[in-house]
Amino acid sequence: MRIPTSSVSEDQESSEEQVSGAVYSEMHQMISSIYAELHFMFKQDYKYDQFLGPEGNVDVELINKSANKYSLRFPTAGWYLWSATGLGFMVRDAVTVTIAFGSWSQHLALDLQHHEQWLAAGPLFAVTAEPEEAVAEIHLPHFISLQGEVDVSWFLVAHFKDEGMVLERPCRVEPFYAVLENPSFSLMGILLRIARGTRLSIPITSNTLLYFHPHPEDIKFHLYLVPSDALLMKMIDDEEERFCGVRLQTSPSMQPLTFGAHYIVSNSAHLEIIPTELKLSYRSPGEIQPFSKFYAGQMKEPIQLEITDKRHGTLVWKTVVKPVDIQLGAASAPRTFSG
Repeated sequence: MRIPTSSVSEDQESSEEQVSGAVYSEMHQMISSIYAELHFMFKQDYKYDQFLGPEGNVDVELINKSANKYSLRFPTAGWYLWSATGLGFMVRDAVTVTIAFGSWSQHLALDLQHHEQWLAAGPLFAVTAEPEEAVAEIHLPHFISLQGEVDVSWFLVAHFKDEGMVLERPCRVEPFYAVLENPSFSLMGILLRIARGTRLSIPITSNTLLYFHPHPEDIKFHLYLVPSDALLMKMIDDEEERFCGVRLQTSPSMQPLTFGAHYIVSNSAHLEIIPTELKLSYRSPGEIQPFSKFYAGQMKEPIQLEITDKRHGTLVWKTVVKPVDIQLGAASAPRTFSG
């Protein structure tokens, strides 16, 4: 993947002064197109140990596994993207960055979220930079679809500091990310604030994650419907892997789905699915994520899976799982069968 190579000089006051307006606009169009490509071509093997950069990949070091904390050094000016999470930086000069992950539920009470109509719209990152002034922009990922009634004025960046939560308006809101210029660093993430009493359907981008657990007599499947939060999907991957789950490659939903709506899971083989209904909600990485489960015996025939909107009855996602998919997946799976 090609990364824009336009850089930002430390000797100039702002990134806009470093290039003409036309070039600067073109660079951000390139960045937006790369984010879109990452969403629509989401891969299971995105590397957590590398950023994409203007001169190639930059290695990321895991410095604290229990705290999920990483460190890296951007060697030169330019734009850098952590494709595994959607977090991006525009830097003026070489800079050392540390990144850790946080949980909304530990900092924003559920009753407060409901009372104020606040919606966590992406992952939380605890970011530091040395020197701070070397960072011209930080791009924070979000999963809100900018369609219909969504107003970009609802987007806020929440900073969690010693004195509590501090809210800041982003300089720009793009599909898949929001931008802070000359940022201050903290535990931070995108929050959507909707006026109280407003009854709106919030469209979000989402992913359907399908795992099978190999067993010689009865293959088990787990299906998750979650917002397009790369960190959340990574945590589900890790949890499933602990129990020998193997993820099958599937496409995103056919259209943005509605936050808080209910969706029905069905299959062509009339296998019992428990539960058949999933609510599309956001739970922070590390929390228990809801999923549907079903068993397919030795699976001699293909199975078609579908997800439909419960309220409208419209098809929003489907896939076909063939026996060969299971055979190929099982060949790379651990030789231990899940219970």
